[in-house]
Amino acid sequence: MKIKTDKNIPTRVIGLLRENDQDVATVRDEHFVGASDRRLAEVVRNEGRALVTLDRGFADVRLYPPGTHPGIFVIHARELRVSVILTLVSTFLAEQAFEDFAGCNVVIEPGAIRTRRPSEG
Repeated sequence: MKIKTDKNIPTRVIGLLRENDQDVATVRDEHFVGASDRRLAEVVRNEGRALVTLDRGFADVRLYPPGTHPGIFVIHARELRVSVILTLVSTFLAEQAFEDFAGCNVVIEPGAIRTRRPSEG
């Protein structure tokens, strides 16, 4: 699965994704910093890339229904320290495959992965 990371994803997390053989493009590298959420959603949909973000607004299934995008992965932690985010993503990568969540809305949080699949609308 191809991935695009939002502007709020730390560089070390992007490196971790790439080290785990993920095809990663970034909002920063492609100069989309400052784009609206709606515009970013359109870009990832057109590129066929799943979005990895810290922005909880992308977890809203009313705005981004499952199946209308390649996948949205929201990392949700009370503490937004790089070490906490790295741990969450590392744990996800060790236990899951992004490809298994194509078209899904996924919230990755300490101790849980909440998923809304396209069939759940």
